Amino acid sequence: MRLVFAGTPDTALPSLRALLDSPRHDVVAVVTRPDAQSGRGRKVHPSPVAELAEEAGIEVLRPPKAGDPDFLERLRRIDPDCCPVVAYGALLPQSALDIPRHGWVNLHFSLLPAWRGAAPVQHAVLHGDQITGAATFRIVRELDAGPVYGVVTEEVRPADSSGDLLARLAESGAGLLVATLDGIEDGKLEAVPQPAEGVSLAPKIGVDDARVDWSAPAMRVDRLIRACTPAPGAWTEFRGQRVKLGPVRPAPDAPALDPGRIAASKNSVLVGTATHPVELGEVQPQGKRLMGAGEWARGVRPADEDRLG
Repeated sequence: MRLVFAGTPDTALPSLRALLDSPRHDVVAVVTRPDAQSGRGRKVHPSPVAELAEEAGIEVLRPPKAGDPDFLERLRRIDPDCCPVVAYGALLPQSALDIPRHGWVNLHFSLLPAWRGAAPVQHAVLHGDQITGAATFRIVRELDAGPVYGVVTEEVRPADSSGDLLARLAESGAGLLVATLDGIEDGKLEAVPQPAEGVSLAPKIGVDDARVDWSAPAMRVDRLIRACTPAPGAWTEFRGQRVKLGPVRPAPDAPALDPGRIAASKNSVLVGTATHPVELGEVQPQGKRLMGAGEWARGVRPADEDRLG
């Protein structure tokens, strides 16, 4: 099929690569978000999808909005059979959805109808799901509510961060997306409506949501930090300054500590929660580099009255 691929971040690259390698499909253009500032110097950079497309010699479309008239006219002239989508990052109006004859087929990183929305992997980790996956579905106007073509499942491992889990889903999901497009082209694959039961929402997790509440149980603290790794990054405060936190390790056999209380030793840095302590991994004090918790504790020398939070 003649395809226009829509995607923006690194997560979309395995799918784009798989489609570029497919002998059955021809990716003639990509749609991605406009170039944006990133990095310490805040320089303007193209999206990862744009960079890969340019390396492959493919036309790159960067509409400010997917309803932009010039973009819609260009898409009509390209005349795609289908538009596969992976983490594009913008809503598609009906005027765009109507152009490809087989519609827009989205790879979404959850087992729909669970975790519809912008942050399905983060919410799966945050809520302690043991199994998650990815689904391909035809995009309709209602958020992530279109009929489903196929799914793959993935175990959520006890120490998974959102980044770990998303990396695996991006790879397995790429195979699912190619198989879905093969089936659509063959006329042998039919989308099935999502059930009305089991719908859950996964809104974006912002910086404010990523603040650690040490009065919560250790399990909740652990899940929140893993869910927010790598983005937006879990954080707490120490002596009035923000400290970013990498994943922690629950320490159920350690002596109890009051919530936020720090117990630093030669071998570990423990912090109290509502239940048992957790052991800090990596931390990044405000304005400084990422470092191990032991190095951080040796530098700040926490006193008995010091607390995180």
